Amino acid sequence: MATPGTCTTFLAVFALISALLIGFYGAGSGVTWPVVFLTAVTGLGSLWLRRRDGGTERRVCVLVLGDLGRSPRMQYHALSLSKHGYNVTFVGFLDTKPHQEVLREEKIKLVPIAEVKGVHVGPKILTYVTKVILQCLQLLYVLLRMETQSHILMQNPPGLPGIAVAWLVCVLRGSRFVIDWHNYGYTIMALSHGDTHPVVRLAKWYEHFFGPLASRNLCVTNAMKDDLQKNWGIKATTLYDCPPSIFRETPLKLQHGLFMRLANTYPQFQSRGCEEDKQVERSVFSECDLCEEAVTLRAERPALLLSSTSWTEDEDFSVLLKALEDYEGFIKAGASLPSLVCVITGKGPQKEYYRKLIDSLQLEHVQICTPWLEAEDYPVLLGSADLGVCLHKSSSGLDLPMKVVDMFGCCLPVCAIHFHCLHELVKHEENGLIFRDAQELAEQLKSLLSEFPGSGGQLGAFRMTLRRSRGPGWDENWDQNVLPLLSAP
Repeated sequence: MATPGTCTTFLAVFALISALLIGFYGAGSGVTWPVVFLTAVTGLGSLWLRRRDGGTERRVCVLVLGDLGRSPRMQYHALSLSKHGYNVTFVGFLDTKPHQEVLREEKIKLVPIAEVKGVHVGPKILTYVTKVILQCLQLLYVLLRMETQSHILMQNPPGLPGIAVAWLVCVLRGSRFVIDWHNYGYTIMALSHGDTHPVVRLAKWYEHFFGPLASRNLCVTNAMKDDLQKNWGIKATTLYDCPPSIFRETPLKLQHGLFMRLANTYPQFQSRGCEEDKQVERSVFSECDLCEEAVTLRAERPALLLSSTSWTEDEDFSVLLKALEDYEGFIKAGASLPSLVCVITGKGPQKEYYRKLIDSLQLEHVQICTPWLEAEDYPVLLGSADLGVCLHKSSSGLDLPMKVVDMFGCCLPVCAIHFHCLHELVKHEENGLIFRDAQELAEQLKSLLSEFPGSGGQLGAFRMTLRRSRGPGWDENWDQNVLPLLSAP
């Protein structure tokens, strides 16, 4: 005898196939009898699956078809929902540990899913198709086994096959479907395959077909809001990324503690020289009088340059490496500039490629390290840095780099590479600088660090501007833009 869970999954799979066939038939000319039949079957199935109780309206599923630990915006969504009394089921890959606040929150339940690889025999298209089918089945199984949710809030991208599955589950169970548009998935795929590749064209059709089926939509910029309305027929609410309270300037004592922990693993943070004073603990940036527990920054310290990345095609780190080579040349030519420690954080597919490039560089005054930081350490390092660099170039030209939002939360000035709509975040010569190539970035580093470690000059002015212009934080922004969507009929 089949179990209820098996029946539920079978019915959902049948309904998903029905929904896809409805879409294909609907794209043709006129309505045919299969459309009527499949619609009726899907409708009857949904009646059986809509099991609700008194707590349904206070339950929300937050869905990421990716690594939860590397999805900060969705973690913030989960925390905001829990603060307003919602019970959150947080679904996604658990490759990286989420922030401690997420792990500690009793109203947030983590539900891990595995990344499906597909069948690794035959042509690549077979691998891709089997991966999508298996991911569909896994998501259906996970989403239909949980209690009925009032909303499913899903990040896009990645959205294939998650958008179709989440939409179907919402139809079957009477939930409301919300998409948070971070970018377009097909534009990211086009970076690797080109605009005309069949898989890219299929992904574009998929997003255009299923995207408008969501009940509500959020997006990250006004430029994306306009594009969704004009080209997709989607009305979205702009929810700008805002730094949560953990992103702030780091007190000296916390800076020193982090520097000393990193020095245990990364020689770039270790004190240079032969100091043997046992009463003073030193990193390359800071020193602590152990008797008085007083921490100071070292006058001869290097400047701490920070960048973060997912090591993907939309960030060309050869630009930064070439700029650092030019910066080294400025010093060797006699320019009065500080040495640099450049920290590039993150994980991703191209990390090993760039690490080999970094190892091949012959630099005396610039040191580069590529650590992976725990979620709690990342904001501490941002709040300790002297300058940030962002190489994110949006594949669509419509999203903004969250890393810059976090840097600004720590009052850290930024040099960011130009792309369309970046001006919504980085104001050139006001809170940072915008560059177009490695040469321009090198000149900006030279100009900004010419008075280091002094607090004057353009770098100091940018930091003062960021301190004065701190806008509403994530909580206030979320309460104003997202909370009303949850209570809307």
